[in-house]
Amino acid sequence: MKIKNRRLIFCPTFFLLLFSQLIVSTPLDISASLKDGQKTEATEIIRTKPFPLALQCWTFRKFSFLETIEYAQKLGIKYLQAYPGQILSKDKPTTVFDHQLRPEDLNFVLERLKQAGLELVAYGVVDLGRTREEKQKIFSFARQLGAYLIIAEPSEEYLAIIEPLLEDYGLFLAIHNHPEPSLYANPEKTLAVLKKSGNRIGLCADPGHWMRSGLKPAEVIKSFSGKIFDIHLKDRSNYGVGPQVEDVPPGKGKVGLKEILEELTKQNYLGYLTLEYENEKEALNPFPALQEAIKLINENTYFYSYEELISRTRGRYSLHGWNHYGPGHFELDENEGILKSVGGMGLLWYSRKKYKDFVLELDYMCAHRTTNSGIFLRVPEVPTSDDYIYHSFEIQINDAGEGIHKTGAVYDAVAPAKNGFKPTGEWNHFKITFKGRHLQVELNGTKIIDWLAEPRGKVKDFAAEGYIGLQNHDWDSSVYFRNIFIKEIK
Repeated sequence: MKIKNRRLIFCPTFFLLLFSQLIVSTPLDISASLKDGQKTEATEIIRTKPFPLALQCWTFRKFSFLETIEYAQKLGIKYLQAYPGQILSKDKPTTVFDHQLRPEDLNFVLERLKQAGLELVAYGVVDLGRTREEKQKIFSFARQLGAYLIIAEPSEEYLAIIEPLLEDYGLFLAIHNHPEPSLYANPEKTLAVLKKSGNRIGLCADPGHWMRSGLKPAEVIKSFSGKIFDIHLKDRSNYGVGPQVEDVPPGKGKVGLKEILEELTKQNYLGYLTLEYENEKEALNPFPALQEAIKLINENTYFYSYEELISRTRGRYSLHGWNHYGPGHFELDENEGILKSVGGMGLLWYSRKKYKDFVLELDYMCAHRTTNSGIFLRVPEVPTSDDYIYHSFEIQINDAGEGIHKTGAVYDAVAPAKNGFKPTGEWNHFKITFKGRHLQVELNGTKIIDWLAEPRGKVKDFAAEGYIGLQNHDWDSSVYFRNIFIKEIK
């Protein structure tokens, strides 16, 4: 199969905000400044994605780094963000985890991470120092750990030195927004700095600190579209500061967890939801708060318990697990996760497993009204010829077709009850439920197929389980796919 590979490039679109004077007790809702008649997306349906969870080790600052590894395992979190200064282990109370670690201690850390099945993905917040040599030492340390992201708050004057070093070491830098007197407490200033920076420098968003300044996090996050590399997902009981305002599990306070997850989904955010809990009253036992946070995140995630079939790893999409049969191919935009069909007729099929009863959801878009494609369900065997079309059902994509050959039809078997597709050039959403023989198809929220499957038309028989496949039909027009999620029905 031919796949078009592209370098990992962050292509931000900046929308500079003009912030009014900060109000400590009341959140600044930037959406209120929209002029009358300006188009909003209030009615847009946003199906929130599940983002991988990471743990900022500062949460367990009263514990050692090795103990933090154990807590991450208990929470089911596989990714860590380390900070400099944490005690390495109870057995070595004078040794701290930072970029001054001796080689034998560093090897010890790497071995423990490997044993635990954890990955260290980021390091910070760390002072990068003033000299080139100091920065190189930190970047080399991150590389040895396998981290790809540095969290820091460097002075703007040092960015000219930092950017080429990031390129040399294959790293990215996320600027953190501590509150005043931090250099980057003001989002407007941070936006201005990022506008002048290259694609390896972005933002580590901290909603909790914005709340301290009276800013509404979801609105600020919107302004940094395309430049958010990490998020320290925090929540507070109220805006502002004071003895009665404290950190709470994300989703329990006023941060607007649902709105944040929706905005990150709209931005196609490719980083981690890094949990950081700073409530000092619970510093000796933050575990219950993190459990509650994970529960609330899951409850606010539409695709929770689904499997994403186009996988994401460290800011890139890939087609690991997919194979192609027949002429033509699909191109993958590794930054956006969008598939484009080229030529045909062929089949891109997910080979990692066969599915029996499932709910399959995905978005598709047609390049032209005559675009022809389809979604194959329960392909029984590895495709080695076109014979699979006689033993698996195809949900048709063909707006110009009629009846049993129109978009939404079970091809050659059942016509859609109505037209549910949008005009050419717009994204459509399929929700396909196949349980036993019961096949139900929803297109853009409208049920168009509700059928007890049986051999019909070109389909001679069908299997109880099989592979999922996407068709590339011809050279005349392309079909695009994205957000392919599946959930097995037990």
